[in-house]
Amino acid sequence: MSISRITSAASAAILSSVLASTAPAADVNIAVVGPMTGSTAALGVQMRDGATAAVDALNASGLLPGIKVILSVADDACDPKQAVAVANRLTMDQPKLVVGHFCSSSSIPASDVYAEAKLIQISPGSTNPQLTERGLRTVFRICGRDDQQGVVAAEYILRHYRHKKIAVLDDKSTAGKGIADVVASRLQEAGEKAIRQSYVAGEKDYTALVSRMKKDGIQIAYIGGYYNEIGLIVRQAAEAGAGLTVMANDPLMTSDFSAIAGEAANGTLFTFMPDPTKNAQAADAVARLKSSNMSAGGYTLYAYAAVQAWADAVKRAGTFDGPQVAAALRSQPIQTVIGPVRFDTKGDNAAPGFVVYRWNNNIVEAIE
Repeated sequence: MSISRITSAASAAILSSVLASTAPAADVNIAVVGPMTGSTAALGVQMRDGATAAVDALNASGLLPGIKVILSVADDACDPKQAVAVANRLTMDQPKLVVGHFCSSSSIPASDVYAEAKLIQISPGSTNPQLTERGLRTVFRICGRDDQQGVVAAEYILRHYRHKKIAVLDDKSTAGKGIADVVASRLQEAGEKAIRQSYVAGEKDYTALVSRMKKDGIQIAYIGGYYNEIGLIVRQAAEAGAGLTVMANDPLMTSDFSAIAGEAANGTLFTFMPDPTKNAQAADAVARLKSSNMSAGGYTLYAYAAVQAWADAVKRAGTFDGPQVAAALRSQPIQTVIGPVRFDTKGDNAAPGFVVYRWNNNIVEAIE
């Protein structure tokens, strides 16, 4: 018998035995992995908080009787090499679920490691399409995709800034360049010309970039990247009197962006999935998070929903075995705090879609 078949049989035996007995709870390990340090750490914290709250609720719910889920937290710092190292280390521990990673540049190489080990991976925030385009049966994403998000952004620009001077920028990252390419392509298809340019992530001074946009008379700049650098660009553009509007992708859904950009954050546009905190089914989770001084915003409830979806699939499959749980994840819609989750054959959630938001006085408001 192969190692994978032994593991599968053991997973089924553990679950069936604890479900049928009154023995002390059996510990089952899962992990959340993301940028817990570095320039995108605010997003990793959202994932950590959501997964932690979901595990607490799961253990209290009795959904998996006789099972105590133990959550570990791992840091990939949004670095591909570190992400692969973390993934290799986790496969030694054999967690039954990996919630993560966040950055697409981390999730994609790490997913090869998890898939080979037949571990379930559900990303709350990796939007680059390639994560689920490679036929990896145990890899899922609960957020949307950039080939959806980029079209929503481009269509907004076309409705409100047609025939204006447009720039499309990216930070050269997998996610940033990927979505900027989608936006630029859609604008080109519609007959709009956009100045296309990249910048270096991790810098502190973007005044040269801002000066070029001001000189070119740019009226709206779409930026694919992360909140730290985009916040600096927005602030420095305002200080230079560039007079342009910035629109960006989903990582702007954190108060850290407004803290960096300051008053210049007002009017900045970005796309994100529908706000799940408005869902009736999220009310209890939002209240519990608030009572623990944690925000339910951003990716928090998406990480929470990843744990919920996995637990529901385990319950229906009657096993922790990765491939069998993966089949259960795809077999029917699953009710979660973000609403019904429907994983397609690729492992994408068919439900989310994207909304255009605007920062206004340190508050995010949906506008379209």
